[in-house]
Amino acid sequence: MLIDIWNWVGDLGNSKQLALVIFFTTFVAIVLYVYTGRKRRDRLESYKDIPFLDDDERIPTQEHKSGEIK
Repeated sequence: MLIDIWNWVGDLGNSKQLALVIFFTTFVAIVLYVYTGRKRRDRLESYKDIPFLDDDERIPTQEHKSGEIK
C-alpha cells in the first residue's frame, strides 16, 4: 500500500499535481492567516509606513502602549 503511494508520487506527472496542491494550500493558508484577524490586520497595516519614518519615530506597539519601553 505505502509502496504504491510512493510510486504514484514518484511519477513526474503526478508529483507536479501534488506539488501544486501543496503549494496552493499553503498560499491560501498564509493569506487567510494574514487577513482574517482584526488586530493582526491593523498591526500589519501600521507596518506599511515603516520605510518612510525617520529614525527617531517608532510604530506604537503593545509594549509602548502599556508603558513598558525596552
